[in-house]
Amino acid sequence: MSAPASSGDRHFPLGPFSFQCGHTLPDAQLSYRVYGTLNPQRSNLVLYPSSYGAWPEDIEWVVGPILDPARWCVVLVSQFGNGRSSSPSNSAMGLAEDGWVIHHSDNLRAQQQLIHGLFQVERLALVYGWSMGAQQAYHWGALAPAAVERLLCLCGTAHTTPHNRLFLLSLRQALTADPAWDGRRFRTSPEQGLRSFALIYASWAASQAYYKEGRHLLQGIASVEEAVERSWLPAYRRHDPHDLIAMLDTWLANALPAPLSGIRARTTVLAGSHDLYFPPDDCAAEADQIPGARFAVIDSVLGHRAGNPRDAPAEQAFIRSALERLCDD
Repeated sequence: MSAPASSGDRHFPLGPFSFQCGHTLPDAQLSYRVYGTLNPQRSNLVLYPSSYGAWPEDIEWVVGPILDPARWCVVLVSQFGNGRSSSPSNSAMGLAEDGWVIHHSDNLRAQQQLIHGLFQVERLALVYGWSMGAQQAYHWGALAPAAVERLLCLCGTAHTTPHNRLFLLSLRQALTADPAWDGRRFRTSPEQGLRSFALIYASWAASQAYYKEGRHLLQGIASVEEAVERSWLPAYRRHDPHDLIAMLDTWLANALPAPLSGIRARTTVLAGSHDLYFPPDDCAAEADQIPGARFAVIDSVLGHRAGNPRDAPAEQAFIRSALERLCDD
């Protein structure tokens, strides 16, 4: 089943918005898309916050194969910093070098304004999140426990672990080591930095087994070098590099400021068996802290992308089954 036509990109004005870091944007906004229809009871609204570097067209495939638009009204919202919502590339927002760091608590407060102001909904049926989207889902559950009925957290954690932090720091270093970086901004496109960035990402996002099985050798691709050049580099080159930095800093700062034990939503946590960012042990340890949470492992060589299996029917079926159980209990 393919995703139905969405509303297209819409923008919700937040007005003056104060961030946790102490800065204020005078005209902040969120970009979002809507799939399906809100029912008369306003009880079927699903929020899907974006993952790192994802634009709506990258992750909207979930609507249909996993999130049925005949049952749910799905709001796919872009997090701050991703180039669609307020970001360094389209607003006065700066980087950590200027004292700017976006926290997921900022994304949560902005998303609450959207949900209340646009839909007049006080309680979400579900927050569905993969990777950085899962980080935001945990924030919804812990910081607004009465406002969400269910959480489905895929391949993400509520706190950035020390090992995960090393991965993120290596990405930031790859970009800012480029000669185009002047210590605060990029004067031109950091071409060498982006190539190093893509190499690091490709080695972490997919598993060792993925490459051993030759899963990267598709559409005439003959080597890992060619796979990075044709598949990974374009995905990041399309972004303003300042936005890539801003989202990295949000991920680096990810530390839920409330206990997971305070989550009241019915919760399912799914981990990828070969995920190098968020190993199953890390996800399971957090799930154990959530009252009544279910935990399961997606057996997949896709690595981190097991939680976003656009072209993998078996992984899609596993996630869909977990969601159906969560929603039908």
